[in-house]
Amino acid sequence: MDTNLSFDAPSHGITPSTSTRTTALLTAVAIGAAVSLAIGTYGRVHTPTGQGVVSFGFPAVLPMKAWLTTGAGVLAVGQMASALWLYRRLPGAGEPPAWVGPAHRWSGTAAFVLTLPVAYHCLWSLGFQSTDTRVVTHSLLGCAFYGVFTTKMLVLHSRRMPEWALPLAGAALVTVLVAIWLTSSLWFFRTVGFPGV
Repeated sequence: MDTNLSFDAPSHGITPSTSTRTTALLTAVAIGAAVSLAIGTYGRVHTPTGQGVVSFGFPAVLPMKAWLTTGAGVLAVGQMASALWLYRRLPGAGEPPAWVGPAHRWSGTAAFVLTLPVAYHCLWSLGFQSTDTRVVTHSLLGCAFYGVFTTKMLVLHSRRMPEWALPLAGAALVTVLVAIWLTSSLWFFRTVGFPGV
């Protein structure tokens, strides 16, 4: 198993106290919340341009956003499955082979990269919108995604976190991304169809 994906206690023999772990986790959550708030504030005060910048070969910006979000969602669900396998919680999967750790990391990186042009177009072209329940929910989830991502990265790279913090942060990240897909891509495909296929 890849040592970078070890979920065990620190190897240097010093186990952080419960208060240290709690403080570390609350700090990571606070930083993630600040990122979400900063993105939401920018989206609210920025004057939307109403124009797309690049559509990456799709017929328009909205289909591009729908398909990239779908790709990110599929990769995120794959990440959840590979994390369960690494934690030996995937029923019937047995011991994870050596390629699962790198596949887990690279699929996460690819999912995150796919979200960047979508978020950029949402913030730059549309801003934070609250025209109806679906749109305001989507806007809030979009801001929350990068806050949860920040929290997960901080949890991942700290040895002072509670053992349950990383699986919880990963599950929260996948949940938020799936909810974003439900309030955007699914709505788009059901309303407009499947342009760009």
